[in-house]
Amino acid sequence: MSEVKLAAEVRTSFGKGAARTIRRADKVPAVVYGHGSEPVHITLPGHELLLALRTPNVLLSLDIDGKNELAIPKAVQRDAIKGFLVHVDLLLVKRGEKVTVELPIHTEGELAAGGNLLEHVLNTLPVEAEATHIPESVTVSVAGLDAGASVLAKDITLPAGTTLAVDGDAVVLQVLAAQAEEAPAEGEGDEAAAEA
Repeated sequence: MSEVKLAAEVRTSFGKGAARTIRRADKVPAVVYGHGSEPVHITLPGHELLLALRTPNVLLSLDIDGKNELAIPKAVQRDAIKGFLVHVDLLLVKRGEKVTVELPIHTEGELAAGGNLLEHVLNTLPVEAEATHIPESVTVSVAGLDAGASVLAKDITLPAGTTLAVDGDAVVLQVLAAQAEEAPAEGEGDEAAAEA
């Protein structure tokens, strides 16, 4: 997992007007909290933060008033229409500390023939990992799975140093049988042809 360095500025002005001014300057208002310390309100460079957040569970190395802090994103608010960053909540972490995060689930392989559907019961997998070694995602093979088959959390191979933070019997993926289209009842097809 990569560590992204960002220069943070402590902010003292709050409210919608102040936040708009910060965003106009291509910066993002954020708050850093954790480890029993008082929350610190900061601004971060907008473009660099946007690029960093493309990596799930990215580890941010923040330079706040000459002090270096490690943090992971906890909540990211985006504009509903334009998609730009509105506000970010960051959780302070320490090297060696275990944190609970949600890993994106990727699938590989083809289902058994028959047009069955793969349903993601969970879109992310809650795991506990060391703050400086958080995996980016987990990959699950669905090759050859047939209708009615399911993949449980305990069936997923996790990277070293990562443990499940959800019940092992929780269903993550399941294969649904393809639904056959109903043939038109006798006479319905003739009426449709006549109308055409």
